[in-house]
Amino acid sequence: MQDSFLSFLVENLQLFLTYTGFYNVTPGHIVMILVGLFFIFLAIRYEFEPMLLIPIGFGILVGNIPFKDAGLQIGLYEEGSVLNILYQGVRQGWYPPLIFLGIGAMTDFSALISNPKLMLIGAAAQFGIFGAYIIALQMGFEPHQAAAIGIIGGADGPTAIFLSSKLAPNLMGAIAVSAYSYMALVPIIQPPFMRLLTTKKDRLIRMKPPRVVSSTEKMIFPIVGLLLTCFLVPSGLPLLGLLFFGNILKESGVTRRLAETARGPLIDTITILLGITVGASTQASQFLTVQSIKIFGLGAASFVMATCAGVLFVKFFNLFLKKDNRINPLIGNAGVSAVPDSARISQILGLEYDSTNHLLMHAMGPNVAGVIGSAVAAGVLLGFLG
Repeated sequence: MQDSFLSFLVENLQLFLTYTGFYNVTPGHIVMILVGLFFIFLAIRYEFEPMLLIPIGFGILVGNIPFKDAGLQIGLYEEGSVLNILYQGVRQGWYPPLIFLGIGAMTDFSALISNPKLMLIGAAAQFGIFGAYIIALQMGFEPHQAAAIGIIGGADGPTAIFLSSKLAPNLMGAIAVSAYSYMALVPIIQPPFMRLLTTKKDRLIRMKPPRVVSSTEKMIFPIVGLLLTCFLVPSGLPLLGLLFFGNILKESGVTRRLAETARGPLIDTITILLGITVGASTQASQFLTVQSIKIFGLGAASFVMATCAGVLFVKFFNLFLKKDNRINPLIGNAGVSAVPDSARISQILGLEYDSTNHLLMHAMGPNVAGVIGSAVAAGVLLGFLG
């Protein structure tokens, strides 16, 4: 009797062990868990986009807890599981437009309105998207996949998620993590290329203070912006529509509660859900592939091309401007839409070479133009390939 009980206990204990993570773990799980811990370390130790990297890093840990597939509906890719339901906001493209609503409600377009030619810098920086698209095609990716990968160069995580959900859902995890990683690494990636492509004389250019923009101009801008961009690229409506809607909530002056909700509780909630589910989508079996490595490489190339295109465009543009109207090329990097980090880098480098030359307000012009530009670029690609 005692022997049979011990045998029964041992069998059940062995069965239990087959369900534990220790039994089902693979080297891939360990690698991804280390990646998740690295993201959390960067966010806490160096404050690299902590609002994004901590949810994504912890999501990577959640997504790589190994378990035995026994129909328990706990994994992100299992129909009906809680994580799978939350992930539909990413997979179906619901979260990115809501993020854009919050961005619009917190964005001041004054710098762009006061100096509209800065829009051209935001447009020039989108070269990285189309440059990476061409390279991806040469590397053997399908056009839909190449377009989704190229958008990483816009340094705009929500746009990358939105476009990949439509064009290449099977690559979304790698594309999303790559996009947010490079957004977080703006302070490391951009400065060397900014220094390389500018001379000391370039860095010392002082720009005229931006003119004061009236509240009427601020209120008209989102309406005109919506009509111009969405008539040109209707496929960008989900992103651009909510971006400009959020901005008019802010600038109208009569919907303060709605604007505060959009830029506060709403965007915070969506960021949490997006970050944790994007991170959890990087399960080792789905993520650790040659394709993912290529995507990270192409994402880096796209981001570098976008940064260089913005800086070089300013240098070229200055050839046609009067001396007192020239633009400091150090704000060219801000054409990517990593708001406000890339604009902050312009300010930091500007002060490094001249402690009285404040570039932040000027850099915010191309920075917010980059947000619009990346959404327009996504709309163009979606219109042609969707």
